[in-house]
Amino acid sequence: GDEVSLMGPIGIGFNFEKPNQIPVVIGGGVGIPPVLFLAEYLKNLNQGYAPIAFYGSELPFPFATVKSSIKVDGMNNDNNTSIADMENKNIPCRLASLNDFEGCHQGYVTELAEQWIRTLSKEELKRIVIYACGPEPMLQAAAKLAEVYQIDCQLSLEEFMACAIGGCAGCVVEVTLPEGVAMKRVCVDGPVFDAQSIFPR
Repeated sequence: GDEVSLMGPIGIGFNFEKPNQIPVVIGGGVGIPPVLFLAEYLKNLNQGYAPIAFYGSELPFPFATVKSSIKVDGMNNDNNTSIADMENKNIPCRLASLNDFEGCHQGYVTELAEQWIRTLSKEELKRIVIYACGPEPMLQAAAKLAEVYQIDCQLSLEEFMACAIGGCAGCVVEVTLPEGVAMKRVCVDGPVFDAQSIFPR
C-alpha cells in the first residue's frame, strides 16, 4: 500500500493530573466529537474517574440518541436523552439545544451543566474539572461557570490553522499569564489552555 508521512503529536492536550477528580465534559457543535472520545478515554483510564458529559447542538445530533436510564441529579424528567454510545458505556450524559429537540434541555449546554453542578457539595466541587470544546461563546460561558463555582476548567480552542506546525502564527490567541499578556499559537502551544488564561477573571 501507499506510505503516508506524519508529523506529530503536536500541541498540548488536556491535563488529567488532578487526583480524585470528577471530570465534567462539555461539548458544543463541532466540539462534541473530541470530547465524546475524551469521556470514553477518562472512563477507561482505570483511575476511578467517573466522567459526566453534557453536549449541546443547534443541529440534529450527528450521533444516535436514546432515552437514558442513568439518573443525573438536577435534571427534570423531560430532560432524559443521551447519546447512545455514552449510555452503552455507562457514562451519564444529557443534551441541550435551543431547537426544541425532544428530551433535550431547551437552552444552552452550560446552563444544563450548571443544573447538575448546583447539586454538588463543597467537597465535591473541589474535585471537579471541566473539559470543554466548542464555539467561543460556549467556552466563555464554561469559563464563567468555573469562575462562579471556583472549579478548574480547561478549554480546547477552535481556530483556523494554516500550517498547523507553529510556523505561520496564523492561529495565535491572546493569553493572560502571571508574567503578563502573551500571544500563543493554538496549534503548538494549545489547543488546550487554562480557562483563566483565555478569559481572565
